[in-house]
Amino acid sequence: MRARATLAAVLAVVVPLTAAAACQGAARSTRPTPSRATAGAPTATPGTARPSSRPVRRPKAPAGMTAGYVVFDRAAGRVTVQHNAHHRFRSASVVKILIALDYLAARRAGTEIPANDLALLRSMLRASDDDAATTLWTRGGRARVIERMTAALRLTDTAPPPVGKPGFWGYTAISAADVVRMYRYLLDPAHRRFGDFIMGHLRRATQCAADGFDQYFGIPAALPRPWAIKQGWSGYGSVPPERCVRIGTSGYRLPASGRRTGPGVDLVRPVLHTTGTAGPGDRMIVAVLSVQPASSTWRSSVARLTGFTKAVYRAAGGQTR
Repeated sequence: MRARATLAAVLAVVVPLTAAAACQGAARSTRPTPSRATAGAPTATPGTARPSSRPVRRPKAPAGMTAGYVVFDRAAGRVTVQHNAHHRFRSASVVKILIALDYLAARRAGTEIPANDLALLRSMLRASDDDAATTLWTRGGRARVIERMTAALRLTDTAPPPVGKPGFWGYTAISAADVVRMYRYLLDPAHRRFGDFIMGHLRRATQCAADGFDQYFGIPAALPRPWAIKQGWSGYGSVPPERCVRIGTSGYRLPASGRRTGPGVDLVRPVLHTTGTAGPGDRMIVAVLSVQPASSTWRSSVARLTGFTKAVYRAAGGQTR
């Protein structure tokens, strides 16, 4: 396996312009340079939430659903609402952010990303392509991808899949707090070359995923644009019970018809996650992770998580649809 960059090199790598070109046309965020006192958070941006001194009432998860969530206001430089922030969930496709970041970090400065790899990254990030993720996961050394990224981003709850399931990238353990840290890393000006590439694709996430599931639930359904998303789902089968029908980009509506992972990670019940940013300049970082009731259908899970995401965002001071 080729030698990997050290952490210092990771932070200094410049993704070549040929890679950035893959995201041309995507809306770019306006990110003022933060002061040392508010590293990772820009100065005030017009927007989605108004920090308040009033006590925040944390939304309660619907019956049967286990949830962990964090909303971080980058303009205020603080978490505005959170619950079970460090509870571990299996990641499903949210881990694709780390797979992409690990790939980019491994590139030598000034080298071009091969066209085939650009296609894999684009499909994995925009359409949540599982085959593309498996290719890059295997090439990156599987669990080593997570080991490198937890060290580089200083993630505290993220862990590789169980030893007996090394190929199951979706069994990576994550928390809402760590997901917010991932986005803060990507949006930090110091990591702009990585962030512009990955966030550019997440802003152009397709409604219909590569496997036919409709991924415009949660953030896209509950919050007004602009937003960027990386969704996750697992436990609903390989074929969607209601195949996605694209209805445009204005909003979502339901179709008519182990050791490493550590204790407490549910690998059985279905999971549904919505993560990303919302508001001008990617002001709000939103991570809502959930384990759904065992008997949940796709339709009921999507409705449950979307309604809950709306409640969480309102509690954070944001405006919803």
